[in-house]
Amino acid sequence: GAEVVFSVDCTKLKEHFLLGKREFDRIYFNFPHCGRKAGVVKNRQLLAGFFHSCAEVLAQEGQVHVALCNGQGGTPADQPRREWHNSWQIAAVAAGAGFILSDVHPFEAEAIDGYKCTGYRSQDKSFCVEGALNHIFTRSTAPMCFAPMSCQTQLRSQKVSFQVPQVLVDKINRGFLEVNSSHPVRTIKEKLSAGLSQAFPLQNISSCLPLLHQGHPSGVCHSNIFWITLSPGEAPSTEKMSQGLADTLLCSHFGQDTDENVQEGCPVPEQFYLRPSLLPHAQAIIKKGAFSPGALQVLSGPVFRKCRITPHSMPAFHEMLVVLAVSRGTENSCVQMLVDNIKATMNSLHQGVSGVKPSISLQEATSFGTELSDFAAFERQLGEIQHFLCVGTDPDPPGSCVGVIRTASGELNSHELVVVSASLNLDLLAMLLCGISDWRMLWTWDRRFLRQFPEGELRLFKSFSLYPPSYMHDVSFWVPDGEEFDEVAFHTLARRVSGEMIVSIQLRDNFQQPGTGRRSLCYRVTFQSCDRALGRQQAAEMQLHFREEIQQHLGVVLR
Repeated sequence: GAEVVFSVDCTKLKEHFLLGKREFDRIYFNFPHCGRKAGVVKNRQLLAGFFHSCAEVLAQEGQVHVALCNGQGGTPADQPRREWHNSWQIAAVAAGAGFILSDVHPFEAEAIDGYKCTGYRSQDKSFCVEGALNHIFTRSTAPMCFAPMSCQTQLRSQKVSFQVPQVLVDKINRGFLEVNSSHPVRTIKEKLSAGLSQAFPLQNISSCLPLLHQGHPSGVCHSNIFWITLSPGEAPSTEKMSQGLADTLLCSHFGQDTDENVQEGCPVPEQFYLRPSLLPHAQAIIKKGAFSPGALQVLSGPVFRKCRITPHSMPAFHEMLVVLAVSRGTENSCVQMLVDNIKATMNSLHQGVSGVKPSISLQEATSFGTELSDFAAFERQLGEIQHFLCVGTDPDPPGSCVGVIRTASGELNSHELVVVSASLNLDLLAMLLCGISDWRMLWTWDRRFLRQFPEGELRLFKSFSLYPPSYMHDVSFWVPDGEEFDEVAFHTLARRVSGEMIVSIQLRDNFQQPGTGRRSLCYRVTFQSCDRALGRQQAAEMQLHFREEIQQHLGVVLR
């Protein structure tokens, strides 16, 4: 009952089928080849034409299956693996047409009834299919083009609007912690809260906390902050700003009082910034006396920090902040009880997901290594830390630090009470529990991500984008004389230009010209997406745009 069509040009599929017959669920191409002794370049071109043609006739949820001989594909699934330049580079070629490699499995000719391999060099001869692989491709989500976005938030007694930094447009108001969300970060937050409620009276604070702070967070590097300009006509009155400044300053550094912050010389009160932490909100609650001794206050919500590009460094993540006031002299035992409860919950979750008991440790801040992850380093800027909460056996691998424990000082304590807090990075916990290697996957718009966590069930994540192609480009430039180069600003600009499609930036050379003293830097930029198709041409265009932007915004002179 099947219809068989002959003489079909695989690079012009839509020309062979009527409009109503172009929604194929599967397209199979077994062992494509240009014929005779065609080289790898010609066969790549054949595949490129084929994939572009498939995009015109494949159903939205359809699959393209391509079988290749062992080694041809150029992916790590090939054993042995050919050198990249000598392979067909199938994942990169498919990406150029908007496809991602979603699965690879052995091609089993004997399992296909009546199949016979023939056509070696356009002859009626068979060829070797031992070790051959079937590559399964699916459509990538379309490239995201986000327009400039305004956001409204509560700033003390007023509602104000502000322009969202372009690098955060796809991360504002995602609602991952809302009641109807099945996102892993919410599941982990709810499980931790449930565990803590068994040991302490618990009060959840609304996650609808103001996104903006005013002034300057004491002790925090200026370049790590997302500074905000309010929309025209939105600035609070001078009188309200003066009143609000005190509130903001006392919130700016957990464990330091207002007078110390004022003496450090904060900027003018008209400066606003996206909250880098929930600590100020907790401190404000404590200062107002809205705090029951012995009860656990739980705050949660997204926070925003400029940082360098690494697989575990996030410009936005969900923080869970637990605050507890305890009797003086019992703080150490209460910290241990708090940590034991978190560890028990994490052990239970991890065993449920992977069947393996994780190693969760509490490390003294004084013994923690100097090479800190961006999360741990920023937490140190916010105030003194007693302990780091780490997952894993390595004392300081990237991403192993998932939380910090603090004991407050100054006005927050009294003669009878001491305030203890635990700050947890829910995104890092989700990555570690669910086996997610790249933080960007947590923010994907691809529905295949959340489908793996039905009704909030935690499972080991299986990537729907295997072996995504990467493209390396170098950029070198002269740094303005007498100026310190802001590397965090450089990385943030790279995030914005690429739409988070840069996975790594490494300093390759730091050269100082003899005689003139001019300094030149050379960076290697690696473009790679974890969830979407990224073709070679698209990466090259991003690199050119990046060069233009750094010259315009950072004042460097390109080489």
